[in-house]
Amino acid sequence: MAPKRLNWTVTDEDDVRPYDSTRPPGVRGVGRANLRVVYQPIVHVRTKRLAAVEALCRCDHPGFANPSVLFSEAAAAGYSGRLGRIIRELAFEEASGQRIFVNIHPSELAARWLVRPDDPMFLHDADVFLEITEAAAFEHHDLVRAVLSEVSSRGVRLVIDDFGAGYSNLARLADLHPAVVKVDRSLVTDLDRLPRQQTLLRHIVAMMQSFEATVVVEGVETVDELRAVVDTGADFVQGYLLARPANPIPVPAWPSVV
Repeated sequence: MAPKRLNWTVTDEDDVRPYDSTRPPGVRGVGRANLRVVYQPIVHVRTKRLAAVEALCRCDHPGFANPSVLFSEAAAAGYSGRLGRIIRELAFEEASGQRIFVNIHPSELAARWLVRPDDPMFLHDADVFLEITEAAAFEHHDLVRAVLSEVSSRGVRLVIDDFGAGYSNLARLADLHPAVVKVDRSLVTDLDRLPRQQTLLRHIVAMMQSFEATVVVEGVETVDELRAVVDTGADFVQGYLLARPANPIPVPAWPSVV
């Protein structure tokens, strides 16, 4: 059954919760002047070269240096849609020609900002991947499907992030047909010293690939972890070992011993 199309215009949170100029600006005071974007490379295992970048938000506004706090407060204030749009504008301005992964907060799903035809992700000159956490994808399954039906026709692909961080509903994941599944850091830590975890990750990689999803393993921080990840058959890797988030886009450094 095709997902139900939503009436995006009536769910725009900036219409529902208009800005009150008599109150301190709080998170609504966050804008282009105090936001910036850094990029972390995603590296192809076979070629050992940059394949894509993940855009990550950084905020210099007092009280919002922690991205989790920033997005939680934005959700509570009905500001997620506009904030996400500003972040995407910054991200795409500085990554021309790059395949790019951008994150969305669950509270953005019902806002019309994400599906506006003038959104910068629809105007980008390379592939665009929209990341949502595994937990959010399952909690808001129908809404994710509806959003995906809107954006996929314009070339944007779905990424399930943090896979393995919690309970995984494989049937629901398969129903969403993600283009990419990103394996959570929790399955990577000390992977080289945990044979049972290596077996688990190897099976996860094979299963996701059988779903026609590309697998990115996140959070690789040591050479030994990288060796173990390569042995699982994963398609791509990401982590501090290869490059820390930075702007301009850093050149990943694949260890010569792997």
